[in-house]
Amino acid sequence: MLRTVPGSHPTTYHDRAKSCRRITLTKDDRMSDLLSVKDTMDEDRFARLRLISWWDQQKLSQAKFLVIGAGALGNEILKNLALLGIGNVLVADLDRIENSNLSRSVLFRGEDCGRSKAEVAAARAREIYPGMRVQPLTLNIVHDLGAGAYRWADVILGGLDNREARVAINRGAARAGKLWIDGAIERLQGVARVFDPACGPCYECTMNEIDWQMLQARRSCALLTRDDMEEGKVPTVSTTASVIAGIQCQEAVKLIHGLDVLAGRGFVFEGMTHSSYVVAYTRRDDCPAHDADEPVQVLPLSVAHTRAGDFLERVRSDLGAAAVIETSNDLLASLYCPHCNEDESYLASLGKVHEREGRCPKCGQHRTPNLYHTIDGNAAILDRTLGELGVPLWDVLAGRCGLQQTFYEFAGDRAAVLESIETDET
Repeated sequence: MLRTVPGSHPTTYHDRAKSCRRITLTKDDRMSDLLSVKDTMDEDRFARLRLISWWDQQKLSQAKFLVIGAGALGNEILKNLALLGIGNVLVADLDRIENSNLSRSVLFRGEDCGRSKAEVAAARAREIYPGMRVQPLTLNIVHDLGAGAYRWADVILGGLDNREARVAINRGAARAGKLWIDGAIERLQGVARVFDPACGPCYECTMNEIDWQMLQARRSCALLTRDDMEEGKVPTVSTTASVIAGIQCQEAVKLIHGLDVLAGRGFVFEGMTHSSYVVAYTRRDDCPAHDADEPVQVLPLSVAHTRAGDFLERVRSDLGAAAVIETSNDLLASLYCPHCNEDESYLASLGKVHEREGRCPKCGQHRTPNLYHTIDGNAAILDRTLGELGVPLWDVLAGRCGLQQTFYEFAGDRAAVLESIETDET
């Protein structure tokens, strides 16, 4: 606001206030005033956001976000969540930082090369907003992210660049009965889309025959975590990542506030022409990825301390003597070399077996994995803990007897997965 005093030049209110303050305030007064201003700034960190009529900063502070992927999209997502004041974030990624990541990832520095993407991104997001309770998970999200994390989250954000990961996220969200927000970028193009498996089209509904063939080709390489498959070499630029991650986070904010979101639709961005449009997807009636886990018993058990045989007895006491346990993912029982005709027992999650371990130690050829996803009384594994068999922490396993099913959440692992989030909350 400008004020004109006769015989003087126009001055602003702040100019006049500064002039008066120099004359009237003592040194102690000035220090007290500076501290007061700092306190006000801290309290009003989100003051501009609160000017939005429907904004509820407390909802965002209490919200729980699962961010899957800490690369180019994940960096932008975490940066945005920190600026928005999101309170609780679990971020999962398998990879480590490479020099080529530095041109597309705002949270990474040169000295970070070789470190876990999830750990570095989590630490830098907390530097932006110290009030964020953020926990990194360095793991294979396809095989080693337990279903409990999906059940915990209010919002699930995907920032990965392959079909296998998206199918895993889609099924995890569907089993938890949760909506999830996917992002994809390539060159100057990108798309942000919202999937609600419970009542609308899901990611798998959008896949065509070629998509499934490409996914199968990826899985068919001995079904192991091949080192060359972990390197994701999709050409991207930081600017497109900013656009798509911005839309993803904006949809997340709307979701937390109960506003309409792009459920069953996608925002498509064409960076060459700066055109954008919204597409709608169709729900496929024959799609298998829409059923939520119901009912769920929450058990104070940990997979690391629960024998498979003991849990099978529990399931059979609930459902009947013929009941079996069904795991969320295929587990590895052994590796067979057809050239040497030798079968080596190898109990593990597929996500923890790399190409080098899948090769025969004698002839060097790739071995065929023998997989299972049902525990039905096989004496060879009943004395092993579920964790030793490859069941991830905080997972949800199914007990089935005929058409009757009950699901069991291993909530004894919750604190081990959430760690700093759980500690800060308590």
